[in-house]
Amino acid sequence: MIIGVTGGIGSGKSTVARLFGELGIGWVDADDVARDIVAPGEPALDAIIERFGPEVMHEDGTLHRAALRDIVFEDANQRVWLESITHPRIRERLVEHLTRLVAHSPYVLLVSPLLFESGQDALVDRTLVVDVSEAEQIARTLARDHVSEQQVRAILAAQLPRDERCARADDIIDNSRGRDDTRRQVLALDRQYRDPIT
Repeated sequence: MIIGVTGGIGSGKSTVARLFGELGIGWVDADDVARDIVAPGEPALDAIIERFGPEVMHEDGTLHRAALRDIVFEDANQRVWLESITHPRIRERLVEHLTRLVAHSPYVLLVSPLLFESGQDALVDRTLVVDVSEAEQIARTLARDHVSEQQVRAILAAQLPRDERCARADDIIDNSRGRDDTRRQVLALDRQYRDPIT
């Protein structure tokens, strides 16, 4: 069984994935794969540089992610183009990773901030949303990523609205009450996922 884990920016998806990992569950993070497919030498990076120019590159030839983010979250057409280049490649790599993981884990997690938006939910058997309030999302992201509130709100606007995301979920973890409470919820879901018949 493949569980799709999603949630808005700053909701704690990686924290939840690590808690499942402590229970021996394999997982792949779409954000990690997204970084891999724009590494130097990858066709997606070449296409991005051709479109946006050297200002989206660091001197060492790696992608200047912050500069690219500024461009695509100010212009929806540029974001759509970028997603058309990256999403099919991300999906292909995710399938490769998941295929390897399922042989070694009772179930596996696909962690993706854009699980529903990108159609990656078609790859999973169940969906798990990690949920916190929008105010908490903003506060956590500001503290973690050192970006402006305007940028965070632009990212939130590009993601599925919180209520719609929760409505589409099979399961929800409330990640607003501290790590111990989140771990308790993870343990309960782990039992359910290991023995889905009960």
